[in-house]
Amino acid sequence: MPLPSHEVTRLLAAANEGDAAALDALLPLLYTELHALAHRQRQRQHGPATLNTTALLHEAYEKLAHADGHYANRSHFFRIAAQAMRQILVDYARRRLAVKRGGGVDAATFEDGGFVPDTRSEEIVALDEALGQLAQLSARQAQVVELRYFAGFTLPEVADLLSISSATAWRDWAAAQAWLQQALGEA
Repeated sequence: MPLPSHEVTRLLAAANEGDAAALDALLPLLYTELHALAHRQRQRQHGPATLNTTALLHEAYEKLAHADGHYANRSHFFRIAAQAMRQILVDYARRRLAVKRGGGVDAATFEDGGFVPDTRSEEIVALDEALGQLAQLSARQAQVVELRYFAGFTLPEVADLLSISSATAWRDWAAAQAWLQQALGEA
């Protein structure tokens, strides 16, 4: 069961005022919700190019626990969690592509059975780059995509997190998808 929003906001406010114990108390309470986000993200990914749910969760959890940033409220916390998951997945994809392209490892041949296409990593990196371009045009549309794609939130949840109407979230999602499809199609 999710922690009540007002309790999250209270603990975040205490953490922002320097109460390290408040953040230490908050993160374990939000662990279940963060795990659900990581699980939804993992379900969106297919094949070996992505981290498993537990690895993604623990890396995001570490980023959030050791961040020096201030979280205004529950919505802000989960937007930051979505950004952390995006960064982790993109970094992981880039590392996989570096290894694929040589990265200090002996080249494998088809005969060795070592050739495995890594298109998923390439797609994640390309999406990240396109999303950066979209953010310059519409920061909110980019946030909608980040929350939907990298954190697995539903559009009603995205609307709540961004304090926009569901209709606006749907419009932003549709417009962002169209823009990204065109940008990625050209890449």
